[in-house]
Amino acid sequence: MRSRLRGDRGLTVRMTVTLFLLGLLYVAFVAALIVLLKSWVLVIVVAAGVLGAQYWFSDRIALFAMRGRVVEREEYPELHAVVDRLSALADMPRPMVAVSEIDMPNAFATGRDPAHAVVCVTTGLLRRLEPAELEGVLAHELSHVAHKDVAVITVASFLGVIAGLVVRFAFYSQLFGGGRRDQNTAVVFAAVMGVSAAVYALSFLLIRALSRYRELAADRAAAMLTGRPSALASALTKVTGDIARIPSKDLRTAQAFNAFYFTPALGSEPGVARLFSTHPSLEQRLEQLGRISAELGEAAVPGKAD
Repeated sequence: MRSRLRGDRGLTVRMTVTLFLLGLLYVAFVAALIVLLKSWVLVIVVAAGVLGAQYWFSDRIALFAMRGRVVEREEYPELHAVVDRLSALADMPRPMVAVSEIDMPNAFATGRDPAHAVVCVTTGLLRRLEPAELEGVLAHELSHVAHKDVAVITVASFLGVIAGLVVRFAFYSQLFGGGRRDQNTAVVFAAVMGVSAAVYALSFLLIRALSRYRELAADRAAAMLTGRPSALASALTKVTGDIARIPSKDLRTAQAFNAFYFTPALGSEPGVARLFSTHPSLEQRLEQLGRISAELGEAAVPGKAD
C-alpha cells in the first residue's frame, strides 16, 4: 500500500534549519556556562542528563503531566479502530493509543520516533466530536508522527528547559552559597542569569516559528489522508470554541504543553499570548482547509467565509 500521508519539503527544511541554529545556540550556551562556572564536568553531565531524559522519556513525561494513560482495545474499541484504519491508510507503524480523563477537548502526539509514538486524546474531545471529526483530529496527530516533527519539537524545547534549570541550580549551588558570596560571585551569578535568559528567549522564538508551520503541515497532510478537510475544519472550529469557554485559571497547567496540542489551550481573552502562540490562528487554518476542499471538490469548509 502506498502512503497517502504526504511529506512536506518546507517542513523538513525548517526542521533542519531550526535544529542547526539550536545546535549552535546549545554549543555557545554550554561553552559560556563552562567559562562562567569553571566546571565543565558539571555542565556536561547536567546537559547530557536532561537531553537524554527528554529524548527517551518524553512520551511518559507528557502522558503523566496530562494525566493520560495507554488504553487497551477492549476499553476504547472505536478509538483503536480509527487509529488502526488511519495507520494502515498512511502505511505507517501503528502508535500506542492513550486517553486523558480531562474535560478540555484536545489531543496530542508524543514519542521519539514513529516506532515509539503515542497518540493521546482527552475524554472531553471524545464526548464532543462526531466520528468524522475525530478521524480528522487523529489524522492530524498521526501526521505529526509521520513527519517526525514531534521528536524535533521535543529536542528543540530541551534548550529552554536547560536554561531554566541552570537558573534554579545557581541558587542552590555551592558556587553561590555560604561565605563565598563576594563581588566576583555576584558578577558570575548575574552573567549566568543573563546568558540563560537570552538562550531561553532565542529558543522560544525559534520553536514558535517552527511550531506554527508544522501545524499547517499536519492539517494539510490530514486533510489529504482522509479526503475530508471539512470534517477537520469542523473539529477545529468546535474545539477552539469550547476551549475558549474554559476559565483561563483551569487552562494554566495545560498551557505548558501547547506546542504539542491539536489546538492551543488559550482562554477567551488570550491577549499577548495570541502573538506568541505555538499555533497559527484558526482563520489561517480554516483558509488553508478551504483551499484544499476546493481542490478536492468538497463542500465548503464550516466557519470559512465565502
